[in-house]
Amino acid sequence: MVHFVGAGCGAADLITVRGARLLGQADVIIYAGSLVNPALLDYARPDCELHDSARMTLEQVLDVIQAAEAAGKTTVRLHSGDSSIYGAVREQFDALDRLGISFDVCPGVSALCGAAAALHTEYTLPDVSQTVIVTRKAGRTPVPERESVQALAAHRSTMVLFLSASLTEKLQTELLEGGYPPQTPAAIVYKATWPDEKIIRCTVGTLHRAAVENAISRTALIIVGDCMGERYLRSLLYHPAFTTGYREASQ
Repeated sequence: MVHFVGAGCGAADLITVRGARLLGQADVIIYAGSLVNPALLDYARPDCELHDSARMTLEQVLDVIQAAEAAGKTTVRLHSGDSSIYGAVREQFDALDRLGISFDVCPGVSALCGAAAALHTEYTLPDVSQTVIVTRKAGRTPVPERESVQALAAHRSTMVLFLSASLTEKLQTELLEGGYPPQTPAAIVYKATWPDEKIIRCTVGTLHRAAVENAISRTALIIVGDCMGERYLRSLLYHPAFTTGYREASQ
């Protein structure tokens, strides 16, 4: 059996209870060493077999899994954040299906949630933005033309950009050309929830300069949008003049 486990956004205690339990039960752990906090491996048994997938191909990962299956062992495939976002898991799922190997998925706390927590920010503020666009700047991995940053920027919604910290000059240009005003709030969150977390607040117009001045080029999320501004409307959910299925309006 293979368990795909989301490691969470960084801090070792932000893994789910289920994820920690699965790590403790595993005979074999294949972890994304370039992104996963190594402190998470403290959940593993002393006799657990560890493999760093940063140094492996998909084929090598599958070889380890098949060997574990043949020996009747349980494998945890540990991915950073939540594996459904830029986790490269679909190809692993399909390969395991072809091999007849059973697997399940334990979700994790995405870095986009960790970044919001670090910023004390709510991505979806009333009358500001009710949409969160999760995307990346095209680089060595292409992006469909319809999903270019410039095209998505036309919505001026909250945007969370993964895998784009090394491309801030072109990113800034596309954000501006797409429709975000230069003064739109932005932030770069380096290693959200890790001990060495760093937050750089800027604007769309100063994004590239902020990244260069702080030597940020990897392991960071970029957040753009007026959700980090001062203006918003109070939520109706807890407003005394609003009736819900659980209470009557009192005003």
